[in-house]
Amino acid sequence: MTFFFVLVLACAVTFVWIRADRLERQLAILDERLDALAHANEQLLAGSVAVSPTSAGSGVADTPSDLEAPPQPFQEPESVEATEPADNTPADPLAKVAQNARDEFQTQATLAPEPQIDQREPSTSGLEEVDEPSRSLSFDFEDIFGRRLPIWGGGFALAIAGIFLVRFSIEAGLLTPTVRVALSFVFGLGLLGGAEAAFRFEERLRDPRVRQSLSGAGLATLYGAFYLAGTAYGLIGAGAAFVGLATVTTGAIALSFRFGLPSAVIGLVGGFAAPLLVNSESANVPLLSFYLALVTGGLAWTGQAQGFRWMSYAALAAGLVWGALMMLAGVEGTSDFAALGLYLVVLGTVLPAFLHARGGPSLPHLIGGAVATLQMAVLVSEAGFDPLTWGLYLLISAALTVLGSRYEALRLGAAVASGLGLWLLVVWPNAEPSFYAAIAVAQIVIFAGVPLVYQALGRAKQLDLAQLSAVSVIMACITYARFGNWGDIESEPLLAFIVGTLALLPAAAFAFVWKRSEEGETRTSLTLLAPAYGLIFASLIILAPAWLAPAMALLAGLPVVALYWKREGLALSFMAWTSAAVSLLALAFTPAFPAELSQLGEGAELVDTLRASLRWASVALAFLSMAVIGRSQLSRRIADAASVALFYGVIAQIVPSQPLAWIAALAAIGLHVWKPQRFAAWGSALAIAVLWAAAPFSVWALAGLLALVGEPFLASSVVSLLDLALRVAPVASAMAALTWSGRGLLSEVKVALSLALGLIALVMTHSLYKQAFDINSMLAFAQDGMAERTIWQAALALVAYGVSQSWRGPERPWIALGLIAASCVHFVWFTLFWHNPLFVEQHVGPTPIANWLTLGYSLAVASLWLGCRLWQEAFDQAPPRAVAQGCDVASMTLITLLAYSLLRQVFAGSVLIARPIDQTESLLISLLGIVLALAFLAWGSWKANRSWRIGSLVLMLAAVVKVFLIDAAGLGGLLRIASFMALGFSLIGIGWFYSKQLTRQNSLPS
Repeated sequence: MTFFFVLVLACAVTFVWIRADRLERQLAILDERLDALAHANEQLLAGSVAVSPTSAGSGVADTPSDLEAPPQPFQEPESVEATEPADNTPADPLAKVAQNARDEFQTQATLAPEPQIDQREPSTSGLEEVDEPSRSLSFDFEDIFGRRLPIWGGGFALAIAGIFLVRFSIEAGLLTPTVRVALSFVFGLGLLGGAEAAFRFEERLRDPRVRQSLSGAGLATLYGAFYLAGTAYGLIGAGAAFVGLATVTTGAIALSFRFGLPSAVIGLVGGFAAPLLVNSESANVPLLSFYLALVTGGLAWTGQAQGFRWMSYAALAAGLVWGALMMLAGVEGTSDFAALGLYLVVLGTVLPAFLHARGGPSLPHLIGGAVATLQMAVLVSEAGFDPLTWGLYLLISAALTVLGSRYEALRLGAAVASGLGLWLLVVWPNAEPSFYAAIAVAQIVIFAGVPLVYQALGRAKQLDLAQLSAVSVIMACITYARFGNWGDIESEPLLAFIVGTLALLPAAAFAFVWKRSEEGETRTSLTLLAPAYGLIFASLIILAPAWLAPAMALLAGLPVVALYWKREGLALSFMAWTSAAVSLLALAFTPAFPAELSQLGEGAELVDTLRASLRWASVALAFLSMAVIGRSQLSRRIADAASVALFYGVIAQIVPSQPLAWIAALAAIGLHVWKPQRFAAWGSALAIAVLWAAAPFSVWALAGLLALVGEPFLASSVVSLLDLALRVAPVASAMAALTWSGRGLLSEVKVALSLALGLIALVMTHSLYKQAFDINSMLAFAQDGMAERTIWQAALALVAYGVSQSWRGPERPWIALGLIAASCVHFVWFTLFWHNPLFVEQHVGPTPIANWLTLGYSLAVASLWLGCRLWQEAFDQAPPRAVAQGCDVASMTLITLLAYSLLRQVFAGSVLIARPIDQTESLLISLLGIVLALAFLAWGSWKANRSWRIGSLVLMLAAVVKVFLIDAAGLGGLLRIASFMALGFSLIGIGWFYSKQLTRQNSLPS
């Protein structure tokens, strides 16, 4: 009962909402018009004020320029024509202001819309204009809540009264079932008679809603009466009840054309609500299904016929809701399943097919068909997948498919039905094989065979082809998942045959595409080719052992490659590449692949050489075919690189690992000589050779990175002689041959190869050099590390000097400058920063001056001097002032550190940190600083270099600070006096000498 009242209230609120929204829009339009009229009146009043004499005069009088203007002498004009300006502008200032005001008013009056002035009194006119919308709004409100809603509510109330009357009689037990039903018929027919009377006396009533409400209530009562007579009490048979319900439905449709649409709406809504409002102890599912089918069909057809499609949609939705309610209530027995199944067939196919407009069902009808199909699928599951419900489901699916040939919109419903049917096959428990096969074949014929016929006739859409392909693939997967067992000799051949047969469906559909030369339609071709290739490959892999998967992928892809070879097309190209990729995946995801992959490098595992070679050769041939027939440059390059790498894999399965790097390098050279334009092919072979050298190079690079943070680079981390011969030499030879040949190489590639060769040469030289010293322990590093670093530094500096003297190319200064920079950076980073003998245990040599310290520091100073000279040659100008000053500061720092280190060696020996600094050494260090400061000052004065003179002062000040704070604090007596006297005379001498130099420079002519 609550449901019925909610439905009535929802209809009323919707109607009132629409009417109120319309009134609000009308009121907004009236407000805008009133605002526009008020604005026009304001403009008119402003214009009249602007031209009034008082305002014009006051405006002129208040103008300062007019008040302050000096008086002009009066001159009598000879004539008016002579004194008046040519443009008719008054000469008097007051006249000019008045003329401007008049012109402005005329302009505003011209632009403003002409107001409509009522000739009546202003007060009366204003009241009438404001009061009219109020009366209109009040009239509409009264019309809705005073006339319309009460009448409609009365019709609903009568319908409810009839149903309540029956219900009351049942609950109170006052009347026998026969009397109750008879009274229901009498009441319903009486209401229909009243509606007819209202129709005939229309001239007196003048309100069509009276007859509409009476007829609707009468129809609802008759629906309930027939339902009670046939279902609740069994007073009449099922046939009689069906005839009665059909008669009421027919009458409702007929009366809607006589009494209007609301009559049918009220009656049919009451018909849907009658089974809910009347309490019955049991439900006759077949009769209820027929009853609901008639109600749904009648309401849908009536709404469609009278142009109210929303009524058709509402009827279909209500019928589907009833179908779900009946399934939730529980369906038992074959007759119940059959009745409900036929009911869903009607709602899912018949109504969407025949309730159409302009070429086919609308979207709500399609949704209704899909929901009905879903309910049918649930019904099949609830019935235990018995033949009856399966037959009904196939019936609704076949109906949708057949009707789709006429109404293309219904093909979407067929696609939904196919998906549900496949899902039912998935969840079908303990399916008997022969019955499963029959249902599966029926679904294939309906869901894939019909789209294939469409394709043959040239009427297939993209949805049809997608359905055909999806059904073929999913059916194969479901069948194999249910009955397959990979390795079962008995069942696998039959399953392979089934899967291969399913592959013929999309293949045959594509044959029509090929015949019509429509392979350029990418989506269509891919929709058919991809499933066909997948099913063919699946059928082959079912028969073959797992290790033959790459070969089976090659066989499955041969037809696609042949098609691509004959014609060009994006879909064909994509599928050909897909077949090659599938062969590669088949190689990678089979159990033997890890062991075969180990054959590509060192540490190879034991494999079956023949099988491994066949597997890798199959994949290599797949990519080689793409390299041969590929049309775009990018695809050919990818295929070239992949095929070379895969053929290397074939060789690696046969040949031991030692010569593989040389094989890859020679292949790169040979491919470059044969086809220099196939960059990807010989580049792939060269990349394989580079990968062979990557392992020893990575060890070397890791040791180098650790050396940058202070970890000694030991000989155990360099590239061994065997690796140099078997791994590094091949890639170096290949790069050298490619650089020397230069055929088809871009200048950038040549430069890259040259740089790579230089890096390889550096690594090889460094490895050989490290192995010559053979430093493999920290003790050996402390003993020979300084010597090793200094000789390497000297080698770099000597090579740089040799290049600067003997090289004749334009790049000479750049190469030499780079080597000089490398020598200096190596000395600073490793000898000065990380492994400085002043702080770290390093043997510098037993003899003072003639040791590794002197050589290293001297080479660094000489490198700075050579670098400045090379800078001038490289840039054709002297180094910038900042660079020159930086070199001077670095030179003074290095000389100071060298002198201090040599002094330390005199006291400490070969290891400078062997003993601490005593008092005598400390004084000598201060004296050394003073002497060096004097030497820097003399050099700076001789060379007129201010940097050296400033450096001498800095060093002198540092020595003075050291003497005062450290040395003097530890001395006493004459030693302290002597030290201060020496310091004093030194400072005096330096000051005198420095002032003399400044005086001399100031006296020089500028």
